[in-house]
Formats: sequence, C-alpha cells, structure tokens
Amino acid sequence: MMPVTNFNLCAAGLGLALLCGCSVVQPWERGNLAKNIMAVEMSPVQASLRQHNYASREAAGAASSSASGGGCGCN
Repeated sequence: MMPVTNFNLCAAGLGLALLCGCSVVQPWERGNLAKNIMAVEMSPVQASLRQHNYASREAAGAASSSASGGGCGCN
C-alpha cells in the first residue's frame, strides 16, 4: 500500500473541491446566469467593431480569417 503524503491529500482535496463545483442549473435559475454583468464582453457590437478594427490594421494577416491583405490597405 502507498504511503499517504501531503501531495496525495492535496490532490484528493482538490479533486473533491472540483467535483463539488459541478451542479445542475434548473431552468428557473438560468436567468441569474444570463445577466449582462456576467458577459465576457459588455457590448457584443463594440467588441465586434474593435476586433474588425484590429484585424484590418494587423500587418501579419493572422488576426482573423476574414481579413485579407496587410495594414497598408492593399489586397
């Protein structure tokens, strides 16, 4: 049998803590999770415009797959 070490105890405790975080959200509770304050981007339109602006100026062309050409405006 393996000796119990601090690492094993910490790993087991972390595993139990992670499993306790999983829960089923009932349909009537989903409204609490869908609030605007919980969104990653507060304004999806502004985030889209910011991403388009960044991608159009990115010279490498790897910022997004929809942009073509470099930052100079050439295709």
